[in-house]
Amino acid sequence: MICLIGDSALSGFRRNLLLKQLAPTLPGIDCLTARYLYFLDTDTAPVADIFKLLDAEDVYRPAESGISLVVVPRLGTRSAWSSKATDIAIRCNMQAIQRIERGVCYHFADLDAESVSYSVRQQLGAVLHDRMTESLIDFPAQQHLLFAREDPAALHQVNVLEEGVQALASHNEAMGLALSDDELNYLEQNFRKLKRNPSDAELMMFAQANSEHCRHKIFNADWIIDGKAQSQSLFAMIRHTHACSPQGVLSAYKDNAAVIEGHQARRWLIDDTGQYHDCAEAAHIQIKVETHNHPTAISPFPGAATGAGGEIRDEGAVGNGAKPKAGMCGFTVSHLTVPGFPQPWERFTETPPWQASAYQIMQEGPIGAASFNNEFGRPNLGGYFRTYCQQVTMADGSQEYRGYHKPIMIAGGLGNVRPMNIEKKPVPVNTAIIVLGGPSMLIGLGGGAASSMNSGQSDAELDFASVQRGNPEMQRRCQEVIDRCIALGQNSPILSIHDVGAGGLSNALPELINDAERGAVFALRDIPSDEPGLSPMAIWSNESQERYVMAVDSDALGQFETICERERCPYAIVGKTSQERLLQVHDSHFNNDPVRMPLEVLLGKPPKLTIDTSSRGHAGDDFDATGIDLNQAVDLVLTLPAVAAKNFLITIGDRSITGQV
Repeated sequence: MICLIGDSALSGFRRNLLLKQLAPTLPGIDCLTARYLYFLDTDTAPVADIFKLLDAEDVYRPAESGISLVVVPRLGTRSAWSSKATDIAIRCNMQAIQRIERGVCYHFADLDAESVSYSVRQQLGAVLHDRMTESLIDFPAQQHLLFAREDPAALHQVNVLEEGVQALASHNEAMGLALSDDELNYLEQNFRKLKRNPSDAELMMFAQANSEHCRHKIFNADWIIDGKAQSQSLFAMIRHTHACSPQGVLSAYKDNAAVIEGHQARRWLIDDTGQYHDCAEAAHIQIKVETHNHPTAISPFPGAATGAGGEIRDEGAVGNGAKPKAGMCGFTVSHLTVPGFPQPWERFTETPPWQASAYQIMQEGPIGAASFNNEFGRPNLGGYFRTYCQQVTMADGSQEYRGYHKPIMIAGGLGNVRPMNIEKKPVPVNTAIIVLGGPSMLIGLGGGAASSMNSGQSDAELDFASVQRGNPEMQRRCQEVIDRCIALGQNSPILSIHDVGAGGLSNALPELINDAERGAVFALRDIPSDEPGLSPMAIWSNESQERYVMAVDSDALGQFETICERERCPYAIVGKTSQERLLQVHDSHFNNDPVRMPLEVLLGKPPKLTIDTSSRGHAGDDFDATGIDLNQAVDLVLTLPAVAAKNFLITIGDRSITGQV
């Protein structure tokens, strides 16, 4: 292994921001530098070309004074940067390099290594790295671990046949699956019928596929209010508008995004000969909005970024392929409590310890959403921002605080879908099922189930593990593949497509084959993974971003592979459809089946939620306008986020990107 030192890893602005974050641990510190380190997995000495390629200065030598903290991609994983950089190096005729990885060396020149305690180093490290995607290593003693490979972790069984529902309840709590008692009883009954114990992979899959995020259990629930059963669910009320006014709606409530009629338009498309041609047809509009609340509450930047990314993928996965064009994002939080800028309405300002404050969310969340949109290549044109937290006097005289301590992060957008691509096509038996996009990593495990929990109900480590991390450049590659297939019109090799979001492949693949009224046999080890130590459950259910699953026409498989190779977009054939409505996942490493479940058990009719509640009145608040100074009132109203300018949120990115706005 060879380690090279590169350029500065921090801009002046980022350095000052980091110093403020470090101030509680090291007051008055101002001696921080951050440089990139490049680790080369090679036995040969570096040549001049690699220095130019990486903009590196020299072989790294540890500083003789001060302390250095080295942050690298999480040990046992391969970063998205590494995949791209290694590919570029090989294409630049540097085949001797097996892999390039990048880290950052944070150096505090004025600190004495012996005077800084271990606990202080740990506190510094907590600020300097993201423990989900990065590791803090003892350098150079641990640098060899960067390219080490772990053995795959094993599958686990939950002993339902002997211990009954209690075994499921214990596993449910330990893994944060958020399954109800009715769902646990449902699983026990069905696995007793199957005469076997469930695997942890099957239970995690069931929890994701039947989570609030995926199945909208609350919105589809039966409601009893004040002892009276309600005639409609919340979702039925939402659908009522479309039922009364279906004009102009081509697809709603059945795909990844809705489609409404568009006008006739002319567009340039590339045909299968590689030539552009003019095409006149209806440019129908696909529209989407969704929330990403829990991840944004726990870790605002990646939570909002992957919220925007997931919404973009939903748009692209309409029918058998569509094109996202413009987006929006919005936030609803409790009081901002800006330091040094208190407001008279900010009376209750405590933040739950397991999540970010409203101020932190609004500092980092908008940048996360804008960053993903901008790096993917979609203009973010709209947005909204609201704050609310209020003390309410109830009818019985008690006091309550109501507010958005658990924030709302909304991502939305629109684009175009060609007329022949609105509906998914029939999928024959033995059709290849493909995963398009990045590899599996231990990221976002249990994110779908986390949406079913009340805030603060789960363990802090499970909360943080449920937050995904984004790679917009990889998603751009995927969209380029989809765009090339869209241009082929009726000859598109894609028969059906879904994006990979909550629940990872354990939700997306069953959804894909269930919509096609098929079963499937999948090969677990054919799923791309950059983390060799992942267990079968983690490979199947992790929420690594920027992935799509699709059924590809067998006769056009070669054409599809050529498109992927041209766009340098990773893909893998992971299974084939079957006639029997059975979901089977085979693991060649352990020679077992982590998943072997009838689709009717997974996606059939699990217990429906019933919510029995009662109305609660409140005393109301008398508003007294006497004694209010008009000038002061105007200032306060204009200061309220709901009224104040929102340019920081809406115009933060490049709004002219794509040249179509």
